[in-house]
Amino acid sequence: MTVLPTVARAEAKETFRRVKRHFSPALATAGKFTGQGAVEVEAQGSRVILSDGRSLLDFGSYAVALLGHANPKITEAVRDQLDRMPASTRSVQTSVSPLAAERLAQYLGGDLNRVYFGCGGADAVEVSVKLARMATGRTTVLAVDGAFHGKSLGALALTDNPRFKAGLEPLLQGVVRVSADDPEAVAKAVREHDAAAVVFEPVQAENGVRILDEAVLARWCRDAHEHGAFVIADEIQVGLRRCGPRSMALAAGLDVDCVLLGKPLGGGVMPVSAAVCNDRLYAPLLADPMVHTATFSGHPLSTAVIPVALDLIERHAEDGEWIAHAMAQGLAELREQFPEAVVETRGRGLLWGVDYRSPELAGAVLTGLAQRGMVVSPCLSRPTTIRLLPPIVATEADVKEAMTMLTDATAEAAADA
Repeated sequence: MTVLPTVARAEAKETFRRVKRHFSPALATAGKFTGQGAVEVEAQGSRVILSDGRSLLDFGSYAVALLGHANPKITEAVRDQLDRMPASTRSVQTSVSPLAAERLAQYLGGDLNRVYFGCGGADAVEVSVKLARMATGRTTVLAVDGAFHGKSLGALALTDNPRFKAGLEPLLQGVVRVSADDPEAVAKAVREHDAAAVVFEPVQAENGVRILDEAVLARWCRDAHEHGAFVIADEIQVGLRRCGPRSMALAAGLDVDCVLLGKPLGGGVMPVSAAVCNDRLYAPLLADPMVHTATFSGHPLSTAVIPVALDLIERHAEDGEWIAHAMAQGLAELREQFPEAVVETRGRGLLWGVDYRSPELAGAVLTGLAQRGMVVSPCLSRPTTIRLLPPIVATEADVKEAMTMLTDATAEAAADA
């Protein structure tokens, strides 16, 4: 796409005016900051093209672009379904979403063979909690300190961030918090509360890429099941090989009743999420499939890409391994080079957090990255941490460029601190 500079500037200015007028002035300011006054117009692979012709390296996109932007195989699947039947009557059965459900169940394996499709991550959280409460007849749900499960009213009750709850409480009643560092937390909680489920993220991405101890999670699973409660692993951001395995919980041998997936499930193109459950948790929908429905659940245009996305993710699994190794090595060198600025680097696979000594320092690094042409994702619950989410299709040159820009931005921010 070729845009004359004067036209591009005028269109970008109009875009920010519309955002300010119809969405939020704060969103306009944030978008103008990240794009340095330009707006995104095209994307391919790990690159995003702006209205002024500049190219950004995308190591952000909040974990959606695992397969990069506009992956040709994904867009081909979308076009094929779009030309045939993009939507469903919801009365006659489509063949598209059942195939996607079968492929997803086979992909995860085990006894998780029931699937509910949503449009976004919070949809999957909501239905899993709803099913747990209905299947047990109990109302208490255990959630982890520092968790993020979405911002719809039910999911928000599980999210541990007062900023997003202000003026909305009381939310969904019966949510009890457990400490991520306490192996006995679930056992204690179920003795005091009649719990329906425990919900956890194997890695708390929004909370500074905090990795939960697998031994603690295994103990929680045993204690929850002994009490008759369900176990739900929220892998919306960390599953599908973002952190290495197809499912972190299943790879760790955790006895979970449900895995929640989303973000890259639509191939970085379509919005779709899934709650993949066993028969026990799914029982209310087996008894009455109308107890939880949504017009666009199992939307053909979205679910048509799922088998293709899963195949592509597996095809690039080995690429993810070398990218993860390169990121780990590069970030260790960053920590060693700037001990006065970088407190810690941590992560798994293609999800990494760089923890700076202050929110101001992290903000200065974000500014430097924006100026240099790199997109990353701040952590909503930890302003000292910058999150890096390289796509599984990133090249060696992409990774080197990312580390160079991060090193330069950190050096500049540290020098000005």
